[in-house]
Amino acid sequence: MQIQDLPYPDPGVPDARSGPRFLWWLGRNQLGGQFKALAWGLLHFVSVSGLPFCVGFAVQAVVDRSGTRLALTGAVMVLCGAGIALGETMLHRAAVTNWILAAARVQQLLARRTAQLGSALTRRVAAGEVVAVSTGDVEKIGWFVEAVSRFTAAALTIVLVCIGLVVYQPALGVIVAVGVPVLALAALPLLPRATRRADFQREKAGRATELAADTVAGLRVLRGIGGEELFLDRYRRASQEVRHAAVRSARMWSLISAIQVLLPGLLLIAVIWHGVGLARDGRITVGELVTVYSAVMLLTYPLRHFEEIAMAYSFSRPSAKRAARVLSLERAMDSDGSRVAEAPVGDLYDPATGLLAPAGRLTAVVCGDPDVAGLLAERLGGHPGVEGTSALLGGVPLDELPLDSARTAVLVQDKDPVLLSGSLHELLDVPSSGAVSAAEALAAAQCGDVLDALGEGSLGTEDPMDARVTERGRSLSGGQRQRLALARSLITDPEVLVLDEPTSAVDSHTEARIADGVRALRTGRTTVVFTSSPLLLDHADRVVLVHEGEVAAVGVHRELLHSEPRYRAVVTRETDEEASEGGALAAVLKEEAAREELEELDADVLGDVLEEIEETA
Repeated sequence: MQIQDLPYPDPGVPDARSGPRFLWWLGRNQLGGQFKALAWGLLHFVSVSGLPFCVGFAVQAVVDRSGTRLALTGAVMVLCGAGIALGETMLHRAAVTNWILAAARVQQLLARRTAQLGSALTRRVAAGEVVAVSTGDVEKIGWFVEAVSRFTAAALTIVLVCIGLVVYQPALGVIVAVGVPVLALAALPLLPRATRRADFQREKAGRATELAADTVAGLRVLRGIGGEELFLDRYRRASQEVRHAAVRSARMWSLISAIQVLLPGLLLIAVIWHGVGLARDGRITVGELVTVYSAVMLLTYPLRHFEEIAMAYSFSRPSAKRAARVLSLERAMDSDGSRVAEAPVGDLYDPATGLLAPAGRLTAVVCGDPDVAGLLAERLGGHPGVEGTSALLGGVPLDELPLDSARTAVLVQDKDPVLLSGSLHELLDVPSSGAVSAAEALAAAQCGDVLDALGEGSLGTEDPMDARVTERGRSLSGGQRQRLALARSLITDPEVLVLDEPTSAVDSHTEARIADGVRALRTGRTTVVFTSSPLLLDHADRVVLVHEGEVAAVGVHRELLHSEPRYRAVVTRETDEEASEGGALAAVLKEEAAREELEELDADVLGDVLEEIEETA
């Protein structure tokens, strides 16, 4: 697998039982890249380690006045230099490839899990934690995966050098062979404390990221109530906690680094002290002393990879633990389904509540509890985040279909839909039947003023469809975001469309036109709208009241307004006093007053337009 081949056709099924198991699974799935990096690493480190022997042979050749051996040694040094250059270049290339491939695999796994869980994800894991896992944690995990092969190459090189020194000069080689393992393992007692401090730092950083994400997401509301300074103070305190934790973690790692510098220096002093005595007694040659000295000097280079692998594991372990926690989340129902992939048609029925949405009709659902309405809308879409009775489409249980098939048949728009950044062309470039154009969907959702606002805000853009929507549509009002999201849902033209409060942030004049547009555009298609707005309810073919978890009344808006007190209480916000004084009559009068106000608003708007035309003329 190469970088140009990304994304993976199938990233695999991860072992998410724990962080270390997840890291081991990632490594096993990149054995080809790991062996390639190991081979290039061995070439590089062995070439580096061969230089001390070449220097020793060259010095001895000069002492012995042997030009042949000196020339041969020079040729070997040239080969070592070429091996160092080639090995370092290809090792870096292979290591970076392993890093990117591991990070890409984790990101694909997270994206796939997020798509499978849907809205159930944020009920179990904070959105800030998901962001932290998919950004910083992915880099830490990739770092450890690519560092394993370099560490293995360094460890094998150290073993080979120690064996070579023992064979070449036993008197000094034994000291090196005994001392090097001590150097490699000297920092081991400090690793648990360093790991705990790193875990604590990552935990604090994760909390700060969550707080920052929540603050940015609610910045408009915070400014409206004057609470931005309060949340900024909270983030400052969280940021300071992260800084203090990072300093404490850095102190421990600096101590480990100091040990990695001090102990090799002491070993070098011991080797030189003993070697000088041996050379003075004539037991070793000058060339052998230079060889051992140079070898010990260069061994500090591969020894640094012991510190790196310890640091990489300490930082990646909590990151892998968080990633495994997200990847271990499962849906309440099997997303693969037990039936073959199909797109059923027919009536939409929920056995838990008795709700029936006839095929090809516009059904409005009134539910006094918004949370219950949200759960019911999710259940109608199939594969809900919590266990329960499955909804039926044409008599087929939706949770027995593969997740993709269920979502193709039934599209659910949440009450708080998200707009991704990009142009309107990109926003509306979604899988669809092709029967509804972008212009028709935008017109039905009454997005004309939204197009004008985006066109005016994007300098140099002639076509409003090329105007860019900022992240989550924050530059737009709540009503504008709702209408763009509605247009995006309409353009998909699904067999069944479920809308949860699609016009809650829209004024009554626009809401009435949206009701006309949606009804006309969805003719012959099944549409379910969760709402308590009289303007939408009056356009519905069928209105269903869900009370205390089951269907309490079915009819049309005007009939239910007269005959059903519970329906009237939800739709008109009727008080107890109004209910006792006249109930249905008061509700009807209230609605008629609202209609007259809307008609007057239409007349006022028309009059303003006529006045502008006259002034222009």
